[in-house]
Amino acid sequence: MAREERAVFTNMCMISDGAGNVLVQNRRSKDWPGITFPGGHVEPGESFVQSVIREVYEETGLTIQNPRLCGVKQFQTESGARYVVFLYRTDTFSGEVQSSDEGEVFWVKKEDLPSLSLPVNFLPLVQVFDAEELTECYYEQTPQGTWEIHLM
Repeated sequence: MAREERAVFTNMCMISDGAGNVLVQNRRSKDWPGITFPGGHVEPGESFVQSVIREVYEETGLTIQNPRLCGVKQFQTESGARYVVFLYRTDTFSGEVQSSDEGEVFWVKKEDLPSLSLPVNFLPLVQVFDAEELTECYYEQTPQGTWEIHLM
């Protein structure tokens, strides 16, 4: 059995302002559109922490400090690669919020997230950001071709 596999590494960061708000982005992407947290791909040779700091800056104009890894989302792609999203959170940042080509960026009350136009299966992911006892959101494809979400 092979011990290596192809993988795609990405990140996402929940930024809190200390007053009950989180920074969200209305993604323009066709492959997971809707209101979500900022993030993106890890570049070859880049550390995971450096990548989330860079992606947040590129997409929001904010420079985050002390991003803390709080979980992982993962699933197998149709091409057989493991798609891994490192989930970070922070409440330490500087700069002014600016939207980018990725989508409009704005603050919302965290409690209002369920009422927004979110990507498919985003709310279970928010549970991993929030719950100390959860560290993983794993998507498993059933033999019938549907996806099951496992929170661990």
